[in-house]
Amino acid sequence: MKRLALIGLVLALSFSFTACDNGKNNDSSSSNSSDSNSISGDISDGISDLEPSSSDSSESSSSDSAPSSQTANTKPADLDTAVLNSLDNTKKGWGQGVNKDESNRPTGCLQYQDLYGKYDAYFIEKQEKVIYLTFDEGYENGYTSQILDALKEKECPAVFFVTYDYVNRNPELVQRMIDEGHVVGNHSWSHPSMPTVSIDEAKDEIMKLHEFVKTNFGYEMTLFRPPMGEFSERTLALTQQLGYKSVFWSYAYADWDPDNQIGTQQAYEKVTSAEHEGAIYLLHAVSKDNAEILGRVIDDMRANGYTLKALQ
Repeated sequence: MKRLALIGLVLALSFSFTACDNGKNNDSSSSNSSDSNSISGDISDGISDLEPSSSDSSESSSSDSAPSSQTANTKPADLDTAVLNSLDNTKKGWGQGVNKDESNRPTGCLQYQDLYGKYDAYFIEKQEKVIYLTFDEGYENGYTSQILDALKEKECPAVFFVTYDYVNRNPELVQRMIDEGHVVGNHSWSHPSMPTVSIDEAKDEIMKLHEFVKTNFGYEMTLFRPPMGEFSERTLALTQQLGYKSVFWSYAYADWDPDNQIGTQQAYEKVTSAEHEGAIYLLHAVSKDNAEILGRVIDDMRANGYTLKALQ
């Protein structure tokens, strides 16, 4: 009996030690699992802002639909609304004015360049013998092909600022602009006065067209021209946050009304008499005068020692 009691005592102690060891192992496993989940969660949170989840990726790769906004838009997705809300949103209209310095440069452009250059806004470029031709394309009036022909003949680059309506209605002309080495710029989705819309709406005006052009042409725009030249400090900062430069102009004239053209000779004299270093010309492609004088204008600028470049 004593031997059986002793054997029983040994067995009981053995079970007790085993249970203690298992309890310790279970506690350790639970703790490690908890720490692992916490670290993994932190990493997942960080990655989720950069790329879609695996399930999203598989759906995207198996679909023939257009790329999502995450895929199409490589520009910043988020705005610093706190900064934007702190900035003045008073609407300002832009025109180069009539006062000029000794180099024929509009003094208003120089002043605004100093004020707003910090937002990647361009009213005039550096003082060097360079002129930049830009064309606004709100709608097609039958002259863009003629303008492109003249630019091709003269081997002259230019920037074309387009709206959604223009791109949607004239894809072959936009493709030609790209194929012939010109720069296509963003002139907004629906051509609103940017300071009159909300921050989210202003973002959409730029980024919806950005994504549309990138999806349909494989082309990523980087230049924005505010509709009607209307802006505020807030909208300039918003445009910059979206990875764009705001492009205004240092010369423009009343060429936008097809029914009120001034004639080719007067238009030629107006355009060429305004030449100055770092000039950013705004011309409207709906103008018959512009289409007919463009080749002569380019020749005159070059004869006066200017190099013609495209803004980048």
